[in-house]
Amino acid sequence: MPVQKITIEEFLQLARQHPVFDVRSPGEYVHAHIPGAISLPLFTDEERKVVGTAYKQQSKQAAIKIGLDYFGVKMRGMVEQVESLMVGRKSLAGNATETTNDQHLTNIVLVHCWRGGMRSAGVAWLLDLYGFKVYTLTGGYKVYRKWVLAQFEKDHAFKIIGGYTGSGKTLVLHQLAQQQEAVIDLEALAHHKGSAFGALGEAAQPKQEMFENLLAQRLAVAGWPLAGENAISTTNNQRPTCIWLEDESQRIGNLQIPMPLWYTMRKSPVYFLDIPFEERLHYITEEYGKFKKEELVTAIMRIQKRLGGLETKNAINHLLENDHKACFGILLAYYDKLYQKALENRENLSTLLNKIPCSGVDTATNTQNILACQIVSI
Repeated sequence: MPVQKITIEEFLQLARQHPVFDVRSPGEYVHAHIPGAISLPLFTDEERKVVGTAYKQQSKQAAIKIGLDYFGVKMRGMVEQVESLMVGRKSLAGNATETTNDQHLTNIVLVHCWRGGMRSAGVAWLLDLYGFKVYTLTGGYKVYRKWVLAQFEKDHAFKIIGGYTGSGKTLVLHQLAQQQEAVIDLEALAHHKGSAFGALGEAAQPKQEMFENLLAQRLAVAGWPLAGENAISTTNNQRPTCIWLEDESQRIGNLQIPMPLWYTMRKSPVYFLDIPFEERLHYITEEYGKFKKEELVTAIMRIQKRLGGLETKNAINHLLENDHKACFGILLAYYDKLYQKALENRENLSTLLNKIPCSGVDTATNTQNILACQIVSI
């Protein structure tokens, strides 16, 4: 069959089962890509620059000839790279089931470039010639980005897990996922826990564009299985009526929750885990006390202007004297005030807020309390 061009919706549906090859340059891929896509660059970053310059300054034909020079020597290697991956997938599929004889399912590949132009067409032609069934994305990655941004404009049904710092909100979110509730862990996608201390123990944050790609994908598939991702599946195979999120500021480290989505979050019901200060302080001391003092001091210095000179000095002195509890007590009081202000800044808070008294940071109990509260509030 010839190479077939398909829409973004068709492309993403097929991508749930079949490999996606991104033939843009390595630099484009590293900046941001479709989650799960495999880099199969037609040109290096420098080669792309040379071809682009020739296209602008000479002619389309001159650029194509230069591109062919680069492409020709790579053809065999690109085919073998795809073939190797497909053989591995076929082997996995064979181990998963002994009842299927449909080799067609393990021979489908999806290809895209930036705008669905000559790069994807060239690689698609090569793979089709070799025997793969190839689909290309009409409009390329540019159309995918339009799809991404459109996901944030939708009227999603969210339920927000609220609570002061140290309430174990993320733990409850994960427990809800274990109980087959649809969740999105924004902090996991952002590689950051949200506060001045949020980068401790985390990998480097993705670029804003990549964060948006990951988030849009999770919004689109929340509640549905997705190959290669930690998606949550429902027991009845029905799309969930709501998605649980943790209450967040609009900024998570260096990243920002897209404004339309954040507005939707701010209008969503909040299930507030009301846990005593001392219980939360104990949890925070255990959680963050394991980090190096130098890292903690650096984090404290990031908020010194808002914390105040005296409180900053006291917090650091307590830390240097190994009195972690006293140090974190100062910081926790500071973050409680910030959170309370943000909470009260919601419109119609009285109709959104559901306070759930909790005796401590007990994940299992607090999860059940939230689920019981949502049933009562429906």
